[in-house]
Amino acid sequence: MKIKVLIVDDSALIRGVMSEIINSQWDMEVVGVAPDPIVARELIKQTNPDVLTLDVEMPKMDGLDFLEKLMRLRPMPVVMVSSLTENGSEITLRALELGAVDFVTKPKLSIQSGMREYTNLIAEKIRIASRANIKPRMLVAGAHGTHGEALAPIRNPLTSSEKLIIIGASTGGTEAIKEFLMQMPSDCPGILVTQHMPEGFTRSFANRLDKLCKISVKEAEEGERVLPGHAYIAPGHSHLLLVRSGANYMTKLDQGPPVNRHRPSVDVLFSSAAVSAGKNAVGVILTGMGKDGAAGMLEMKNAGAYNFAQDESTCVVFGMPREAIAVGATHEVGPLNELPGRMLAYFAAHSSRALRV
Repeated sequence: MKIKVLIVDDSALIRGVMSEIINSQWDMEVVGVAPDPIVARELIKQTNPDVLTLDVEMPKMDGLDFLEKLMRLRPMPVVMVSSLTENGSEITLRALELGAVDFVTKPKLSIQSGMREYTNLIAEKIRIASRANIKPRMLVAGAHGTHGEALAPIRNPLTSSEKLIIIGASTGGTEAIKEFLMQMPSDCPGILVTQHMPEGFTRSFANRLDKLCKISVKEAEEGERVLPGHAYIAPGHSHLLLVRSGANYMTKLDQGPPVNRHRPSVDVLFSSAAVSAGKNAVGVILTGMGKDGAAGMLEMKNAGAYNFAQDESTCVVFGMPREAIAVGATHEVGPLNELPGRMLAYFAAHSSRALRV
């Protein structure tokens, strides 16, 4: 069975190029094209597509308004087609918040040749989206669990300042990271995050999180001291590594080749944490396609770190956590809404034992 794709875009050129790309794949076909959401609504009823590609800015109905209605009335995998601009990145992040699985950025120069260069990327994102776990998202408000219970803050800054939280994610990760970080108390250990995301989006992502969370969130820069109550997001152009400088943990950026086809790579971050932090680190692997992070998380475990993985029921795509679990890299597996509380409980128990020694 081929993956049935419906293309929604107000540009006839984009509709044509996307159709050419999708129909050239052995395992997918275009079952309809629509210039706006009004036409798309009827085509969804007629063609029952497996995946919808959706432009952001369109006439008659904004892409975000349509996406919001679609995910409420007829949830289905959606891949956004976005412009790579500051405004475009904000809109795309909002689309992911509303339930889009992933996004493709339109090239800045020649649309026709640029989109064709993206053939493999577009096809891969559509394949991933077709297997995504689409369902209503649970809301997380402030530093509370999903049932309203407050999560206990870490109360010993001298202990927590030695500890670190290392997070990796891919498809579906922007929302998972948001939900995770929103539950972090202001005195939590320093956090390093690698999310597979292109350059131009990571800064907007970090700024968005900074406005929502009790902790400070920023795009990581070269040579920053990692501080408690702060999260550092890997920039889209570089691998993020953790290094030690005397008594301090520091960030390091590396523009070396992609690892597991990604830069930034989760494996690179996890491996650096194994070397530099060892048992002071806690690893967290969240939703994502592929195996990036599994080998690095195993290195962390072998170095004494304690590791958590998001479970299949709450992942948009269970690929990365599944691979980490399969190689024996994790200690605990649980639903996304429980992971922050479990991790903070681990820190609290670990801190209590340290104080009794």
